[in-house]
Amino acid sequence: MKPRNIAIAYGVAGAAVGLAAATGIVYHKQIKSAASLKRLTDYADGYDLYAIDIAYDYDLDRIIAAGVRDDQAYIDAVVAQVLPGVPTHVQAPQFACSAFVAVDAEGRVRTGRNYDFKDDTSALLVRNHPRDGYASIGFAALNNLGDNTPLDSIAGRAAALMGPFAQLDGVNECGVSIAVLTLDSKPCDQDTQRPVINTSLAIRLVLDRAATTQEAVDLLSAYDMHAMAGRDYHFFINDAAGDARVVEWDPHDPDRAFKATPVRQVTNFYTCYGDEVLPNQKNGELGHGKERAVAIADVLDAHVGAQDEAVAWKALRAAAQEPNPEDITSNTQWSVVFDNTEPAAAITLRRHWGDADAFAL
Repeated sequence: MKPRNIAIAYGVAGAAVGLAAATGIVYHKQIKSAASLKRLTDYADGYDLYAIDIAYDYDLDRIIAAGVRDDQAYIDAVVAQVLPGVPTHVQAPQFACSAFVAVDAEGRVRTGRNYDFKDDTSALLVRNHPRDGYASIGFAALNNLGDNTPLDSIAGRAAALMGPFAQLDGVNECGVSIAVLTLDSKPCDQDTQRPVINTSLAIRLVLDRAATTQEAVDLLSAYDMHAMAGRDYHFFINDAAGDARVVEWDPHDPDRAFKATPVRQVTNFYTCYGDEVLPNQKNGELGHGKERAVAIADVLDAHVGAQDEAVAWKALRAAAQEPNPEDITSNTQWSVVFDNTEPAAAITLRRHWGDADAFAL
């Protein structure tokens, strides 16, 4: 594992100053954030790991108050805070995946997570330090931000600044981790007169404000959920105590009742109906991918009480997927092991199993 220190890269500050000049506005903290953007890998296919250290402030409550019952409203609300007046291209994130909890002989808790999506993407490591929240690290897909090579243009740097609001997973300083996984049901769009959040806001809310899995569950249950990008989702949440649960919205309930189910591993099927889901097939709105959950379970079961980082990587490899253009949840883009006990992350892109990089919070 190659440890990396993500420092502020002042050597690229000139491009960030160009961003301010292009807009006619000086954003001191945005410039500092853009200056920190760096590429950490150099793969022949051009899809690499980048990193950014977010220094700007944002008001999560104000974004929620804007009302995000459609994806464009969310994007507009975020851009208004992060880069007012700057044209950026951002699309609603796409999500897939597998996730699980592992505990080693010393009681160290880890979360394993594969992000699977049919289209190749560069990844963005986001280190976030919100003024009124917990520090965190996590990952966003740069194709969702409209630029897989963000160092090549001012527009790419501007798009990378949106990283905290397009994350697909992460862990915070309290050891709470969250990962989003896609489902096959009709997209959730609750309307029970509560404040509304969407898929991306749920991740940001948990990382910024939850110190335990229970706090994360309590937070998410207080909102109506709007699923983004025309798909449905659930979340795998874990904490430093190993309290792993899947949060989902019941597809059989007209009001999409909120459910939080204790689990060890999950893929792209409803855990609240897990007994009805069969492997190696589609199961209608209940989902698919149970065979990957079984593969993870086989690895973890063979190492009960001794599920160290090597075992976590073995489980990720067992559930990883090769490209299949016909399957939206194929093609593992990255695999990450989050340390919930001493918050940190280790990641490798597109099944380059010997190239994992480790990052401390």
